[in-house]
Amino acid sequence: MNAHAGSETTETPRHLHRRFDRMARLVGDDAMARLHRARVMVVGLGGVGSFVAESLARSGVGNLALVDFDKVCATNTNRQLQAMKGEIGKPKADVLADRLARVNPQANITTQRTFYDEETAESLFAWAPDFVVDAIDNVTAKCHLLAESRRRDLPVVCSTGAAGRIDPTCIRIADLAETSVDPLASAVRKVMRKRFGFPAEGSFGIPAVFSVEPAAQPLALAYDGGEGFRCVCPGSKDSPHSCEQRSVIYGTASFVTGVFGLYCASIVVRQLSNK
Repeated sequence: MNAHAGSETTETPRHLHRRFDRMARLVGDDAMARLHRARVMVVGLGGVGSFVAESLARSGVGNLALVDFDKVCATNTNRQLQAMKGEIGKPKADVLADRLARVNPQANITTQRTFYDEETAESLFAWAPDFVVDAIDNVTAKCHLLAESRRRDLPVVCSTGAAGRIDPTCIRIADLAETSVDPLASAVRKVMRKRFGFPAEGSFGIPAVFSVEPAAQPLALAYDGGEGFRCVCPGSKDSPHSCEQRSVIYGTASFVTGVFGLYCASIVVRQLSNK
């Protein structure tokens, strides 16, 4: 992984304490010490994952690993925190790491510009996280990450489908085995049971963030010219997948994907701080 330690700083522990004063007044000194020591790996830095990472940084989590193979695209602007002027075409993980280093200059932030899969899993888990956040939208990769986290006895939270939704009040938290409505969660359950031996009945022991709002089909836009969606994102020959390879590109709203991310972050922080 590439280190993005929170830049050079002359801040003292007192500065760090003041920076997170309001969080500390909510959870207490002992919990804040645990958060500062914690190591959280966020896999997938899109509309959900970028909000997870920023919320964790602003909650005082002292060690973050940011994993994403992709580059910032202009179409990410509506929902991804690293999508800003001047950042288009740059690696998402690096841009977000630079942003979070300004949130907490004393944080240790590492990045890995790679796609999570069975081949890359070992090197990514070598970072030794205390908690894993799954914000991946690829079913195969998602299932492997969840199963591998559980195999290693690591707590993990799963974000399911946020695209195609516009009502944040429909977002819920439940065990992955008990979600409803969301097709992505349903597909994940089937693979987890068939390939990884998760129980047909009972819980998975994996908290999941999901929406009970059915996904809306994407609308055609004037500049499509009747030809359907055309990808404009920066790609490369070795990209694991691109939006052009997807059968449907759903619409998204930051006030939905962001809430998904904040719910995920809340699960991490509450468990790490014993709240």
